[in-house]
Amino acid sequence: MLKKDRVLVTGAGGFIGHHLVSYLKKKGYWIRGVDIKEPEYEKSQADEFLVLDLREKDNALKATKGVDHVYALAADMGGMGFISSNHATILYNNSMINLNTIETARTNGVKRYFYASSACIYPEYRQKEVNLTPLKEEDAYPAQPQDAYGWEKLVSEILVKYYHEEHGIETRVARFHNIFGPLGTWDGGREKAPAAVCRKVAIAKLTGNHEVEIWGDGKQTRSFCYIDDCIEGIYKLMMSDFREPLNIGQDRMVTINQLVDIITDIAGIKVVKKHITGPQGVRGRNSDNTRLRKELQWEPEISLEEGLARTYKWIEEQVKAKIVS
Repeated sequence: MLKKDRVLVTGAGGFIGHHLVSYLKKKGYWIRGVDIKEPEYEKSQADEFLVLDLREKDNALKATKGVDHVYALAADMGGMGFISSNHATILYNNSMINLNTIETARTNGVKRYFYASSACIYPEYRQKEVNLTPLKEEDAYPAQPQDAYGWEKLVSEILVKYYHEEHGIETRVARFHNIFGPLGTWDGGREKAPAAVCRKVAIAKLTGNHEVEIWGDGKQTRSFCYIDDCIEGIYKLMMSDFREPLNIGQDRMVTINQLVDIITDIAGIKVVKKHITGPQGVRGRNSDNTRLRKELQWEPEISLEEGLARTYKWIEEQVKAKIVS
């Protein structure tokens, strides 16, 4: 890496983007962070942080000016509660963000461009069973994502591919599988399952009311990847020669009920699971990491238990502070 390399991280006020800024700063890059908000839980380490709405092209031009690499993580997103009830908003906002960011990166001469996609691009018909076959990258087609978030991510993957073919910009695409960890959204409706369960268990522990609500029967399955592994995977992919979409996630699948059990063990309490109606997403999802291991000679290393222990500790602190206040 050249010390003079200048990097833009969009979505730098969000969970993954904020962690990525800190990681790249340690690598010696000059970093510009851009988001519609600053990080909520700690100050960004970016050399320059601009509060900009990338749905406006002029703002994207300003954001991508004078940088060598772009990590495009900006997105209007959240957990299933948010994704399942904001289809038009998500499709419009994210399409505008991604169209503007890659086009202005091209006009500003950006050399290398990373796009953060999602496992939500995978077809619903491949994810109807709890014990599904892990998803390989080629399983994306014939396409049938479950919701607008997945459709927009898939179209943006294609957009990035065409920008490489037509304009020569080096592009990389990662499909994230349920990334979690500290310093992420943990309440308010946009949080994802690990953070939501950590919050509910922390409240149960601190209030003495040990009933925890779970959307659906809790038998739906997922794999969960700790944030440090995700960031390592992003950087390894960005620096590689591999241009096709690549899964970044753990390949260990657990049920939501098992997720609750792991977190309650960490918290040191027993809870009563109360299953209620709520959006659940696909029935099952897991990452096939065959291509990841082949192309990067690497795969996520932090166990689910270790990642959740770190995450729960941080979220319990947040819950405790909120209860006290």
